[in-house]
Amino acid sequence: MSKKIMTNGTIMTMDAENRLIKKGAIAFEDGQITFVGETPSDLSSYDEIIDVDGDYVLPGLVNTHGHASMSLLRGYADDLPLQQWLEEKMWPIEATYTKDHAKWGTNLSIIEMLRTGTTTFVDMYDNMDEVAMAVDAAGIRARLCRGMIGFGSEELRQSKLEEASSFARNWNNQANGRITTMMSPHSPYTCAPDFIEKIVSKAVELNLPIHIHMSETQSEVELNVREYGERPVKHLEKLGMFEQPTLVAHAVHVEDWEMDILAKYDVKVSNNIISNLKLASGIAPLPALLSKGITVSLGTDSSASNNNLDLFEELKQVAMLYKGVHNDATLIPAEKALQMATIHGAEAIWLDDQIGSLEVGKQADFIVMNTKQAFYQPAHNPISHLVYSGSGRDVKDVYVQGKQVVKNGECVTVDEERVIFEVNRLSQKF
Repeated sequence: MSKKIMTNGTIMTMDAENRLIKKGAIAFEDGQITFVGETPSDLSSYDEIIDVDGDYVLPGLVNTHGHASMSLLRGYADDLPLQQWLEEKMWPIEATYTKDHAKWGTNLSIIEMLRTGTTTFVDMYDNMDEVAMAVDAAGIRARLCRGMIGFGSEELRQSKLEEASSFARNWNNQANGRITTMMSPHSPYTCAPDFIEKIVSKAVELNLPIHIHMSETQSEVELNVREYGERPVKHLEKLGMFEQPTLVAHAVHVEDWEMDILAKYDVKVSNNIISNLKLASGIAPLPALLSKGITVSLGTDSSASNNNLDLFEELKQVAMLYKGVHNDATLIPAEKALQMATIHGAEAIWLDDQIGSLEVGKQADFIVMNTKQAFYQPAHNPISHLVYSGSGRDVKDVYVQGKQVVKNGECVTVDEERVIFEVNRLSQKF
């Protein structure tokens, strides 16, 4: 592959030094970053020079919780509480899903994520072979898991476990390493303890992390106490889940002592702030989680409950909501919010040795923002502008493993016109 360098950018490294390099450059070759620093005076050794003329360059964003196929249900059932939304609207219609729904719904989500700067996403759903094939073709990066709801017969549960295990084994480290996998019981309230123990055992056997919904609503927590005598965190600890690397989505209703358990096992948390607000599930105790040293990242959840996958919206919301709720303007500064969407996102899915920051040797996953717009001026504080003024619609170019997947705001690896046609064809049947 050719040696490329992007010059004269405002580089946000998001590394340990969290450098902001004006008139900076990033060079990459064979999918890896080979240089980050001020633009060199001699560029003769590079095969391609891309002058971004002051635009912001930063790591691709990491969306740590979602259900890509559910994009077909965007706007289908809004303004309902979670359990009613799930049991009366989502689960009945999802039962009619086919591989075709998974294929085109995932492609629609991938287009949206790439165009708004997300280069890596976590997905928990079924028909995951279709999801993985879409990821492979689009050039995006993903951590994928076949989510398992434990309702039904023992035969059905065993079938789901075998399917999830086979998927996790077959697709891990595929697509030139862009696809990695996990094991995923849906939640403590949809999976009996013995089923969760079997999933944990399989995760240990395959040496894979675990992803699960946990403590999303107060009613879910109360149900767990009634059925098992414990709140979800203690319940999952007893089942041995946290002995394996674990990423929990939501963690909205966790008490201080539960956070101590999460911290003890280095459990990662995906904060899905907009979905939780829209479903009136509550507001996660983010400042307290961070004070315990827990890694917190950002997720959109599905576009059926968000209703979009623009992680810049999560960035802004997480940087603002806690200030208002706690009457403390110092909480979650812009820099911390951006870390949650980049390096902490990578840490949350155990890929921080590869992505999440712009450093030599890491994968060349990065985005370029069009900052030649009024709301990015004057350039007092680029990170502040990015978080408080910017949006995913400002993303200009996107690279994954050094390959350009978005050019001038257009996705070049997925046929957007075809995808939109197909999802509207499928959704008419709903």
